[in-house]
Amino acid sequence: MNNIKRRKAVLIGAGHVGSHAGYALASKGLVEEIIYIDIDEKKAFSQALDIFDAAVYLPHRVEVKAGNYNDIDDADIMVVCAGPLPNMNQTRMDTLGATIEVMKDIVGKVKNTKFSGIIINISNPADVITHYLQNKLNYDPKRIISTSTTLDSARLRRAISEAINVDQKSIYAYALGEHGESQMVPWSTVTIAGKPLFELMKEKEKYSKLDLNELATKGKRGGWDVLGGKGSTEFGIGASLAEVAEVILCDEHRVLPVSVYLNGEYGQTDVYASVPAVLGRNGVEEIIELNMNSDEKKLFDESCKVMKDNYQLALKM
Repeated sequence: MNNIKRRKAVLIGAGHVGSHAGYALASKGLVEEIIYIDIDEKKAFSQALDIFDAAVYLPHRVEVKAGNYNDIDDADIMVVCAGPLPNMNQTRMDTLGATIEVMKDIVGKVKNTKFSGIIINISNPADVITHYLQNKLNYDPKRIISTSTTLDSARLRRAISEAINVDQKSIYAYALGEHGESQMVPWSTVTIAGKPLFELMKEKEKYSKLDLNELATKGKRGGWDVLGGKGSTEFGIGASLAEVAEVILCDEHRVLPVSVYLNGEYGQTDVYASVPAVLGRNGVEEIIELNMNSDEKKLFDESCKVMKDNYQLALKM
């Protein structure tokens, strides 16, 4: 007799990011069970109860509760969303030391479980922390990724959309490299309804007036605009996490800009960086290599160096 398996997600961290990530998973009906783990057990219990109450009015039933690391054994995905938020005087990379201390505790406890699912890291600095977790857990790099610039790319598409009055869903544009200050935009690969932006800039006045540097900055600064006004980012990262989780859990083989382990792709080795990748139930199915021009490739390489250098620092902490 075949049993229908319940899909299960465990979220490590029940703060602003973790709470909205869990609610987004519940809203989309991606899993039947969500477990919150947090050093603050009372907060984990409260966040779980709040979302469970909301489930009465959501399209799909989901059981949400607080738990412990024993609950990870049979989970399909584990979302790491623990660690400090940066303040307005810090970059994400500035939180590296404090986040590593949190990760050390998490690594020790995860090692004692039988978890073999997909790990999605949100904790910042996202790319470096994902690499650190992969190393310390000795995990298959195809099965541990970060949302990284999934959200930055959405912010970039929103900025372009506002500038040209075309819906962002008709715009394909990626922020790549670091989910942070060194991220870059390969403008030569940006398309509107399948047509290269550079061609449109030659043909139509409204496109020719675009300030690409300004748009890239708006995409990069989007998180800080949110952080400055409300103290944390929540809805955007929650939706981004749910999008990545959906592609994996539903085995969609869809392309998203996520942080993956590069081993020769883009001329880079031993670094986690955001690039377009095909995702499915086994994690990273394929890495898509975009044809960047020489200036773009230089910026991407510089971003990778930032992450490599900080990863080496993380290993010494």
